[in-house]
Amino acid sequence: METRRKKRFIAGAVCPSCSEVDTMMLYLEHGVEKVECVSCGHTQTQTDDQVAEASHGEVIGIFKPE
Repeated sequence: METRRKKRFIAGAVCPSCSEVDTMMLYLEHGVEKVECVSCGHTQTQTDDQVAEASHGEVIGIFKPE
C-alpha cells in the first residue's frame, strides 16, 4: 500500500527541462525534498546540506511540506 504524498505546486516556477511554467510540484519523500514537473516528469532533489550551503544567510525560511 502506497502512502499519499502531500504535493504543493510552486507558483511561477519554470521547469529547467521543458521550460513550462507552473508545472513544478514540491513534495517530501523519505525525508528528502523533491521537485517534479507534471508536464515532462523532470525531477530534482535537494538535501538539507544543499539547502544550508545555498542559503548563505540570505534565506528567510525554507518551505517544509508536512
